[in-house]
Amino acid sequence: MSSLKGRYPIGAELIGGNQTHFRVWAPKALEVDVVLEDPAQAKPKFCSLTAESGGYFSGAANAGAGARYRFRVNGAENFYPDPASRFQPDGPHGPSCIVDPTKFRWRDADWPGLRLKGQIFYEMHIGTFTSEGTWRAAAEQLPELARIGITVIEMMPVAEFPGKFGWGYDGVDLFAPSHLYGTPDDLRAFVDRAHSLGLGVILDVVYNHFGPDGNYLGVFSDDYLLRGKGHEWGDIINYDGPNSGPVREFFVTNGCYWIEEFHFDGFRFDATHAIRDQSKEYIIGAVGGAARKAAGSRSIILIAENDLQEARMTRPQNEGGDGLDGMWNDDFHHSAIVTLTGQNVGYFRDYSGKPQEFVSAAKYGFLYQGQALSWRKVSRGTPTSGIPTEAFVCFIENHDQIANTGPGDRPRFQTSTGRYRAITALLLLGPWTPLLFQGQEFGASSPFLFFADVGDKAVSDGIRKGRAELLAPFLSLTEEETLRRLSAPDDPQTFSRCKLDFSEREKNRELYNLHIDLLKLRREDSRFRLQSSGGIDGAVLGPASFVLRYFSEEKDDRLLIVNFGERQILKPAGEPLLAPPSGFRWKTLWTSDAPRYGGADSMALATEEQWVLPAESTVALRPVL
Repeated sequence: MSSLKGRYPIGAELIGGNQTHFRVWAPKALEVDVVLEDPAQAKPKFCSLTAESGGYFSGAANAGAGARYRFRVNGAENFYPDPASRFQPDGPHGPSCIVDPTKFRWRDADWPGLRLKGQIFYEMHIGTFTSEGTWRAAAEQLPELARIGITVIEMMPVAEFPGKFGWGYDGVDLFAPSHLYGTPDDLRAFVDRAHSLGLGVILDVVYNHFGPDGNYLGVFSDDYLLRGKGHEWGDIINYDGPNSGPVREFFVTNGCYWIEEFHFDGFRFDATHAIRDQSKEYIIGAVGGAARKAAGSRSIILIAENDLQEARMTRPQNEGGDGLDGMWNDDFHHSAIVTLTGQNVGYFRDYSGKPQEFVSAAKYGFLYQGQALSWRKVSRGTPTSGIPTEAFVCFIENHDQIANTGPGDRPRFQTSTGRYRAITALLLLGPWTPLLFQGQEFGASSPFLFFADVGDKAVSDGIRKGRAELLAPFLSLTEEETLRRLSAPDDPQTFSRCKLDFSEREKNRELYNLHIDLLKLRREDSRFRLQSSGGIDGAVLGPASFVLRYFSEEKDDRLLIVNFGERQILKPAGEPLLAPPSGFRWKTLWTSDAPRYGGADSMALATEEQWVLPAESTVALRPVL
């Protein structure tokens, strides 16, 4: 065994042409062996690792890239994959594979990375984005996404998970890109191709739980998880209890690894409200800080999903925050869905969908900042003062929210075409950071359902029951009725129905044009492209209408008039935000009701006597002399 070591504190790393260093945390073990498995050899080769302090075992063996291996603990008959495996070619139950990350030739040396302001996010599930469901196939679509104005791919989790398909949120090998989508180098090629087109790529990571199937951490240590202290997705990860130091090291290393070896441009941290950590430094802040250092001169973006809407996550660490760049804003989504559908069940009960909610979202980000209990009977949100508006990532579709309808229908099928065009315009011209879900840009007809190919029947039944319990309030059904109506998550047809059909880019050309034109307007317009710079205000104009005023010191203001209801006449028009800058008059810059988008070409008219707001439309105006 060699004394040379790898760059990372855990995992298998090449340290020579045919030599690999192994290190694993296994405090339950008295001895650990690397088991090298060669199909050409009748028997595996065993190499003993050396015990270190703190429960670690390490050492090097003669094995090169592509070699398969597992660990044996205390001489037992069963062998187990590496908890920090870089690749699982046969899935989470099979052997780990040694990977040489230096073989890939990157072409993105000049890529500067990303900053949040000005970005357009696009959430992508690799398995359903294309019919092939691979990184290679997805990479072929990147030029079109770049052409229409997408700037950041937000890739749903890719850490190895069991079965032939799944959302990815039950990953068990957090360092191993799923073999279902290709090889680690295929993932590298996807990111490299994106960078060549000016697209960033951030990764959705799940640091709040491990999946139940294929998780062998308990073989090595009882301290990864806090047993019996779980939430709806499983046991809580031990970030602050006894022996939590190596657990924290595991996740900090994981963050650095994705940034360094795959050139990701940041992370979306899943469900941070489900993470329990009373440490001096919150684990997400620790991962984020280490990831920024790992990126070196490249800028990265760190986004959190947090159901409690704890705004401190986006405040600097020296101000008691976690140093992240942004957060998902579920408040905007929930208001939008109530407006589009009239749905008022489940957590939608906390929202009216009335104009003031959108005005407040534009000015303050979160609607709930601690002033009232949510439908879950918990205080939701904290004050957002001082947080820039681009920190709030807004959407009307994402993987969770489409699937939470039960049938998985896209929102456009639950409302009128005019109202859907109007809210799309608000999303893409608002001061926040917009996020689109795959296929949304061309009006995909494919649903997005919950799917998970779990072999264990008890686990599968538990998942179905959990989904029924979650969705029953939204469907106004009992849990038993919901269970009967839901598509089975482990049915291959449930998965295949969610795949996109890119021919719909032409079939739904009017809706595709709408998104393309809005993205261009946001990118090129002298005022909209600044997001909130210079200030923004808003006012309610009627039961379903409101105005947002984007101020400019150069009198280059913009007016965004949104009307989700019937045609409205403002007479008198006693709202000062409607007044043009001194010496100017308003001229229509863009309207969602244009024939190019399938509209009736109704225009907002402003005279000295009255304003006319066309029905179910959003209109942008600019001042002219």
